[in-house]
Amino acid sequence: MFSHILIPTDGSEHALHAAKIGIELARKVDARIYAFHVLAPLAAVAYFSDVIQHAEDSYTDRAIARAQVHLADIRAMAKQAGLEADGGYAFDRRPYVAIIGAAKQQHCDLIVMSTYGYATLDRILLGSETNRVLSCCDIPVLVCH
Repeated sequence: MFSHILIPTDGSEHALHAAKIGIELARKVDARIYAFHVLAPLAAVAYFSDVIQHAEDSYTDRAIARAQVHLADIRAMAKQAGLEADGGYAFDRRPYVAIIGAAKQQHCDLIVMSTYGYATLDRILLGSETNRVLSCCDIPVLVCH
């Protein structure tokens, strides 16, 4: 069936709900878990002002720390279910591209993700990132609502 499941997270309750479902599925089919978080890159002007100021607590450092917290939440949920989870993050302006790229790079055969937003009327059933992953990905996607 499935042997390696990618679980993207943004730290929201919806994402944690999908993670719970993905972890339970992984436990039942003895699959590995890869948690993934996409970070929005800082705009170039703000980035250069951050670099010039040599801020100790730069945007990048704060964003990575936030990603590590979200990934740790998934790891803790997996551990509670008796599983281990690997994880990673990427900076990308298009989260769906990063999610699909991570799934391919990690050789995942299923993506489990949530949906909750309504970006436009034509996407009334699915959130925009979930819809984009579904429309651009050849890996099966389990959508949790």
